[in-house]
Amino acid sequence: MNRAELKEFLDTKVTQYNNPKFIESDPILIPHQFQKKEDIEISGFLTATIAWGNRKSIINNANKLIALLDNAPHDFVLNHKERDLEKLLPFVHRTFNGQDCIQFIKSLKHIYKTHDGLESVFSKYADTQSLQTSISKFKTTFFEIEHLQRTQKHVSDPLKNSAAKRINMFLRWMVRQDNAGVDFGIWKSLSPALLSCPLDVHSGNVARKLGLLKRKQNDGKALLELDTALKKLDPSDPVKYDFALFGLGVFEGF
Repeated sequence: MNRAELKEFLDTKVTQYNNPKFIESDPILIPHQFQKKEDIEISGFLTATIAWGNRKSIINNANKLIALLDNAPHDFVLNHKERDLEKLLPFVHRTFNGQDCIQFIKSLKHIYKTHDGLESVFSKYADTQSLQTSISKFKTTFFEIEHLQRTQKHVSDPLKNSAAKRINMFLRWMVRQDNAGVDFGIWKSLSPALLSCPLDVHSGNVARKLGLLKRKQNDGKALLELDTALKKLDPSDPVKYDFALFGLGVFEGF
């Protein structure tokens, strides 16, 4: 199909999947439990961090993690005492364990106390093309305090050719202005035009079948190729097509 036909097809799929029903079975369900900006972004960041594997397992474990934070993630991050962190030690989701979890809480406290929060860090380093430099700088800032070396692997660096799927998904949640009520759009300092598609096995396979992506690996170079193609379809909101690519792959076996 030509570009106009492809855009029409994908726009139809965006409408089909970008609606409140999508929330029920997606990790974005977790931050939707909150109203306060900081609770939304912290619960969203932690959920996105463990968002690999079975989606039901992701949601279950994210709920367990938020419960360990007394269902008040911002307050816990800012005001926890050292002894409060001990209850996080048994937590595990795949290779993300309790020690990683404790490190994340400490790093988040540093981000909010020293750098005025998550949005501020990502906004500070944004350029005019994408947020991939911002993600890399965020990782540096996140780990500028004393930390476990092993925990660094849980924050991707796109400048080292990672597709950074989970953190790009988190940024979609926070930045994208969504009239359908799925993405939050609470970070007004960043433009949705800068967002990158959360590239995973599902969206990658569908993108290749539709001719949007030629590169075989799901890495940083593939992400740039896919982003470039999606921006030709909608320069102001390219990442909306994540709903179409993901929906076609997961729900329709396209």
